[in-house]
Amino acid sequence: MAEYTIYHNPRCSKSRQAKALLQEHGKEFEEILYLKTPPDEAEIRRILSILGVPVREIMRRKEKIYKELALDDPSKSEEELIRAIAAHPVLLERPIVLRGDQGVLARPTEKLTQLL
Repeated sequence: MAEYTIYHNPRCSKSRQAKALLQEHGKEFEEILYLKTPPDEAEIRRILSILGVPVREIMRRKEKIYKELALDDPSKSEEELIRAIAAHPVLLERPIVLRGDQGVLARPTEKLTQLL
């Protein structure tokens, strides 16, 4: 089993940089192409628990679907936002890198050094 997991979008430069940093440090990792294999609600909750952040911190707020679903409405619950990410994985910010019970949203990429 890989020591690290990266939720990766190969079209994203920050995500590619995080992957390259893991490779440069010789770290074994599982690469999850989350747009092709989206995390379910339970996995999103697990990610949030590891990161210790509210769900809005792992959401891409500039995505068109964010506005279309009115996800900026402060009355939306954490559960509603989690369901939205599960249904529309493009809303998940990247890259997220996990290592056991620790993790980072590697934006900027330098944040990943906390896990290395």
